[in-house]
Amino acid sequence: MPWTTPSRRSLLATAAGAALLTGCSGGGRSASGSDAPLERRVREAAVRDSEALLERYDATVRAHPALGPRLAPLRAAVAEHVGALRPDGARPTPSPGGSRAAAGAPQGARGAKGAPAIVAVTVPDQPAEAVAELADAERGLAEARVQVLADAPGELARLLASVAACGIVHHHLLTSNPGGQE
Repeated sequence: MPWTTPSRRSLLATAAGAALLTGCSGGGRSASGSDAPLERRVREAAVRDSEALLERYDATVRAHPALGPRLAPLRAAVAEHVGALRPDGARPTPSPGGSRAAAGAPQGARGAKGAPAIVAVTVPDQPAEAVAELADAERGLAEARVQVLADAPGELARLLASVAACGIVHHHLLTSNPGGQE
């Protein structure tokens, strides 16, 4: 069964639903010592996941340079997400050649002593398949972020909801017909 492109209304409804979820969770919590470790763990996982997605964009562009112009704005947004999620706000720099060691690690993949597992990002030979995998990664990460909203402290939950909504939009943009009519 082919996947249908969501309407703008359904994308907005998804974003609004995520915002409503975060409005009810963690609003009364403070940044006390008991919340800090949880917030730090959630934030660190979110940064790792965004960095892995960023590496997937970089690997896709390295494998299919012609996709660069189409993917550049989405990659830039993911880089902004990394910076917004990092406690220090540092933005990653473009990585056209190099590769971060664990960037391709699936969510939750951990090696010894909690270090990221070293997994290379593989990119399909066909550009359309590479874009489809990128779209799936965006959607999967957005869905995973929605799952942690209830546990995340207020401000972080709102940030994660925004980033998740952006991931759904990226999925839509990657799966829609570029230049086609909606």
